[in-house]
Amino acid sequence: MGSFKKQRELPFCTPSIEHFDTFIGNPTEIHGRIVSTGSLRIDGKIIGNVESPADANSSIALGRTGVIHGDIFAQRVLVAGLVEGNIYARDKVTLHEGSEVRGDVTYNQISIEHGAKINGLLIARNEEHAIEQNNQAFSESWEKIKNGS
Repeated sequence: MGSFKKQRELPFCTPSIEHFDTFIGNPTEIHGRIVSTGSLRIDGKIIGNVESPADANSSIALGRTGVIHGDIFAQRVLVAGLVEGNIYARDKVTLHEGSEVRGDVTYNQISIEHGAKINGLLIARNEEHAIEQNNQAFSESWEKIKNGS
């Protein structure tokens, strides 16, 4: 009989330990833009953008039951659920097994586990460009909200 070896986990695909300031649970559905200066864990459904200011050292984590219909702007983005929109990470994007992204992913670093699905572009950016792009998108979004459009 042959022997089976335990598959070794790749270090860049292992989940990081994060501290979350806010949780949005599975039975919750939110319609509108969310801005958070802290880290956010989403297991429910968000219809709107999820954003953190450029000076916030924040993580947005989408659990397996989580769904976001909108763009995500954050320092780090961890996805295990469904994103129908673009992801703009100033640092790292982690796409876990079973995740699905229907949009472009802009990142400084990326890890993609086997079984993650992406229907969009992967755009590698240096940190300065990613911060500039996030600041511009955040400012444009904020102006739309202030002007009621």
